[in-house]
Amino acid sequence: MKSPTSLVRLKTFHLREKQRHLQQLETMEREFQRMVAALNSQIQEEERKSGIVDNTHFAYSIFAKAAANRRDNLLHSINNLQERKEAARLLLQRANGDLEKARELEKREGQMITPPEEIQFIRRRAMIG
Repeated sequence: MKSPTSLVRLKTFHLREKQRHLQQLETMEREFQRMVAALNSQIQEEERKSGIVDNTHFAYSIFAKAAANRRDNLLHSINNLQERKEAARLLLQRANGDLEKARELEKREGQMITPPEEIQFIRRRAMIG
């Protein structure tokens, strides 16, 4: 079995890894939302230039259609990221609970171990005879 200290380090590492993963997902979501906003403004600008806002019209801008398709794909990806973020939050909570359990174990194990001053006294006594 691993020593309590190394177990706490391992659980701390896992917790930080889960936090990093959640932060990456949040960063990706923010970036995708920024890209959606940029595409929306490009679509509006293209529609303003052409004067055609009906995307079923035969003369509707090809660029606006492509940008709208890209925007829709990004919105789908954002929904997917939100589901993944919820799963990552649950894993983070579980990792936090595991770390707390490991800390409690370390605390209990630390109380069972002989204090350092007593160890020094036992060593001196053994040297004397």
